[in-house]
Amino acid sequence: MSGNLALLNDTLAAAKAEDRAALIAYLPAGFPTVDDGIAAVTAVLDGGADVVEVGLPHSDPVLDGPVIQTADDIALRGGVRIADVLRTVREAFAATGKPVLVMTYWNPIDRYGVERFTTELAEAGGAGCILPDLPVEESATWREHAAKHGLATVFVVAPSSRTERIGTIAEAGSGFVYAASLMGVTGTRESVGTQAQDLVQRTRSTTDLPVCVGLGVSNTEQAAEVASFADGVIVGSAFVKRILDAPDTAAGITAVRGLAAELAQGVRRGRAND
Repeated sequence: MSGNLALLNDTLAAAKAEDRAALIAYLPAGFPTVDDGIAAVTAVLDGGADVVEVGLPHSDPVLDGPVIQTADDIALRGGVRIADVLRTVREAFAATGKPVLVMTYWNPIDRYGVERFTTELAEAGGAGCILPDLPVEESATWREHAAKHGLATVFVVAPSSRTERIGTIAEAGSGFVYAASLMGVTGTRESVGTQAQDLVQRTRSTTDLPVCVGLGVSNTEQAAEVASFADGVIVGSAFVKRILDAPDTAAGITAVRGLAAELAQGVRRGRAND
């Protein structure tokens, strides 16, 4: 069975045709439990997200800030496994028909087996993977198997990346390019900053892939700001925080659905304010 790279491409193209940015949400699998995590991911998509990234919890998440680290710790202490991540992908896709990616560090895939992981992710209906710590120079095996199974390979570029380096990264990827809006770890911030717009412009000069911005977006105003210059707005910590701050799981799921609806309005307002 082939994965859903084509669906991801079509979804991003449809958002562009509507003259808006896509809303890409992130939640880790197994948080607060596997079943509740599936419900939360589905709620975010139902609320208005175009695409979702399902995080594969990791004991040493170097890119992730304290909010996502807390969620990962809860998931890991709950015993989450790769099988649970794949189940989350399968059930969220089956429920919504929207593209579901896995965000993961390389070590878990390497230990699980590249062929096994790509085969099972495609069978689950996954659209691909975001791999923040896999160097392009060491990615040939992954990319070969991902392409064979119809899966996107999304790499991350940062403001510190030279434009030539961005071109190398973008050329190796598929689906979209993940532009980290600023140096540092994930987390909500008061301001997204000007580095993001410069990074998007430099990345676009090297590739025709959509450029989606993450790290720091937490509210409707920031979503609208980023949507005015990027092809996609990626939001993670703000969703996780809604669940962490909720008095119970049901309230958390309601909260993330509501946040998705608010952010979906923001990404539509962004282009209108150009």
